[in-house]
Amino acid sequence: MKYPFHAVVEKDFSAVDRLIIDRLCSRVPLVEEIGHYLVEAGGKRLRPLVVLLTTNACGYLGKDRLKLAAVIEFLHTAMLLHDDVVDASNLRRGRETVNAAWGNPASVLVGDFLHSRAFEMMVEIGHMKVMQILSHSTNIIAEGEVQQLANLGNPHITEKIYLQVIKRKTATLFQAASHSAVALSGQVEHEQALSDFGLHLGMAFQLIDDVLDYEGSTELLGKNIGDDLAEGKVTLPLIVTMREGDKKDAEIVRTAIQQRSAENLNEIVRIVQNNGALDYTRELATTERDLAREMVCHLPASSYRDNMIALADFAVAREH
Repeated sequence: MKYPFHAVVEKDFSAVDRLIIDRLCSRVPLVEEIGHYLVEAGGKRLRPLVVLLTTNACGYLGKDRLKLAAVIEFLHTAMLLHDDVVDASNLRRGRETVNAAWGNPASVLVGDFLHSRAFEMMVEIGHMKVMQILSHSTNIIAEGEVQQLANLGNPHITEKIYLQVIKRKTATLFQAASHSAVALSGQVEHEQALSDFGLHLGMAFQLIDDVLDYEGSTELLGKNIGDDLAEGKVTLPLIVTMREGDKKDAEIVRTAIQQRSAENLNEIVRIVQNNGALDYTRELATTERDLAREMVCHLPASSYRDNMIALADFAVAREH
């Protein structure tokens, strides 16, 4: 799916798409079949977009920026394949998940293939700082996923712990995209600011994702509403509701989390909306967006910088 901020790097994106298809080549037909299924499913492709906008904003036009964008997309897709197995999800991007269509073993193993292919391409880029950033980031993301798994069904998770989890499992890959891109570009003076841009962008994105679980629709989001609740995931709207709501509302939410049940989803949506939990979460996302915007303001004026700002705005304003 394309958005206005894709237009400024449209040629780069087309080249990345071709590279992704080329690097999905395998001697095992099932790998290619599933790989092409994933490519055809589309998606926002925001993480490789961050790479392309960042490298162009830094004036780096080397071909390795295309490889780096593809690496980030392969890492992200591999993580989604594994997540869908862990979460027993059957719908993503409006289509059957790979685990629903081909089974869990195929989903895990093709995820492993994409992960290892990404690291092969990192070696081809041959930039030690980029490899350091990405290898460290994938480790942090794995920790975040395990931490989230350990927290399932626990209604006592605090806002602080929740923010720690989403920083690790979601924001870290956005940060890795912008950080590795500026490292590849060699713009040392912008490295910290652009690393922080990705971090704050990722935080804003996940916070709004958790809002949309209680405001969105399956048709728009391309995934089943209520899946997180059914899995016992404790997100900020639920935490705020249990903290700020009356005893009856808090108990209904607490019980649903403990039982890992979306049976009373409509009632819980009403409770979450009535207790101001979505407004609170949106305000936090807006703060993260503002911080992301600040991080790029010092860059030289360009359409790439402007679209990095537009991307931060989109992370909060989106409806899917």
